[in-house]
Amino acid sequence: MNLPILTASPSEAAPDFILTDSDCARVCLLIYQRAGISLNAQKRQMIYSRLSRRLRELGMREFSVYLRFLEADPRGLEWELFTNALTTNLTGFFREPHHFPLLADHVRQSQQPVSVWCSAASTGEEPYSIAMTLIETLGSRASACSVVATDIDTQVLTKAVDGIFTQEQASKLSADRLKRFFLKGSGAQTGKVRIRPEVAAMVTFSQLNLLDPTWSLKGQFDAIFCRNVMIYFDKPTQEKILQRFVSQMKPQALLFAGHSESFTFAQQALRLRGQTVYSLAKNSVNSKGGA
Repeated sequence: MNLPILTASPSEAAPDFILTDSDCARVCLLIYQRAGISLNAQKRQMIYSRLSRRLRELGMREFSVYLRFLEADPRGLEWELFTNALTTNLTGFFREPHHFPLLADHVRQSQQPVSVWCSAASTGEEPYSIAMTLIETLGSRASACSVVATDIDTQVLTKAVDGIFTQEQASKLSADRLKRFFLKGSGAQTGKVRIRPEVAAMVTFSQLNLLDPTWSLKGQFDAIFCRNVMIYFDKPTQEKILQRFVSQMKPQALLFAGHSESFTFAQQALRLRGQTVYSLAKNSVNSKGGA
């Protein structure tokens, strides 16, 4: 009698790389220690998918081997690639659009050059949207303003500095904004757009980890954008970062959060001004010597 040949279904096939429960827990611990990102076993498939690219690149089959390689050199380049792989970068031009009219109203009242910090710049759409808002609001005065754009992920920052976007990425921009703030690609760049030099000149990109003991930032800001970042941190980490934001804010500054984020637990430092927009609480202003 001939017996049927049994083959594993795709879902039952052996994985290309071995990720044990212990390895998964180590990944979660290491990314928390390195970047404050809070992951758990429920993110196992994401961890496997993103880090398996690093194992493939390095010719490794087991996550345990990769993690030993990583930990053997605490200052090695692989830590940057490890962090980049586990960082989520979801962005878009004028995302959460209700924030930008609020920013415009806020900076319109300023008599001094405005400075804004975008603390999760990703591939550049958010800081360039901020710069465009400043230009639309302040006209020629905007050239004296600055947007400091930082991110922990060096790979997305490289793309942000280039300032080149596909037509799909720019598809939600109005025709007026496309014409005013972008150059249309030609030749090898057909189908793409590039941010105009006068907009790019307002934005300075640099790498920054919000967990670093010191931040390489000069002065205080009229507004800080930290949107859809805190959701990756646990509550103690959120509180520490928010306290540090307070010291970077001018007395009348605004802090813009993401649509699913709430900082009501920090009422002593911040007060809600609008939909996911905060200003300094009175006692925080006084403690900084503000009016």
